[in-house]
Amino acid sequence: MIRSKLLPASVLTLLGVWPAVTAAAPAVHADIPYATSGTGDTLRLDLYLPEAGGAPLIVWVHGGAWENGNKSAMPLAPIIERGFAVASLDFSPASKARFPGQVHEIKAAIRFLRAEAARYGYEAERIAIAGASSGAHLAAVVGTSNGHPELEGTLGDHRGESSEVHAILSYFAATNLTTIFAQSTPFGLNIREPAVTRLLGAAPKDADALARLASPVFQVDPNDPPLLLLHGDQDPQMPINQSHELEGAYEREGLEVDFIVVHGAAHGGDAFYSPANVEKATTFLQKHLH
Repeated sequence: MIRSKLLPASVLTLLGVWPAVTAAAPAVHADIPYATSGTGDTLRLDLYLPEAGGAPLIVWVHGGAWENGNKSAMPLAPIIERGFAVASLDFSPASKARFPGQVHEIKAAIRFLRAEAARYGYEAERIAIAGASSGAHLAAVVGTSNGHPELEGTLGDHRGESSEVHAILSYFAATNLTTIFAQSTPFGLNIREPAVTRLLGAAPKDADALARLASPVFQVDPNDPPLLLLHGDQDPQMPINQSHELEGAYEREGLEVDFIVVHGAAHGGDAFYSPANVEKATTFLQKHLH
């Protein structure tokens, strides 16, 4: 059932986002089914709509080591206040949808959101995708693989719609699964080795072709959308070199890319959504979605 409600400021605070005192809370259409997974589960999303209609759309992909987390962890309320709609997705854990299963689900969500734009009143001609940690990795794979035969998938009821996105907003992503272990601290390895192995079904060294397919750095081509990267220089879980690698792949193709190093920040936290960083993200999104 689709439920429409207002999300109060107290709930936004619990989610780690900070509404402006005078901003109206967004309308939320919760638990919208968008596709059925390959194992028969119903996949759902929450749609946050600002007060003004016709808002450009951002698709949010949550983190959680490709296995945990859920769509309620949506930290973009300050960006919604600036006039953007956000669709926050649930998708299958990697233990039920090995790569590229999660990518197929996210692309099905984008096709669904394009098909349903008139029904809900947002603008979906140009869509941005955003995510944090493993969600940022998935967002980058989706953003750099438009039309890729192995990564599009056939899920959902709107296969005639495009899954293309026009901007990528990446918070502390993995981008190269063939180098991430060598770059990681011992603490990071304790987290990343089981997570990546679960995602691929094997260690990257034992599944090189799949690891490369799952690495956005190998998917970049001259047609890819603009990219904004944010990464903490004290991140103990996701090496900052992962974002530098994707930055380099973009630069080699002459694509638009900007990298915000969040000094002193670890793996997530308030610093990524500070007023200054929200303003930079908003400027990036306004430029490429209007």
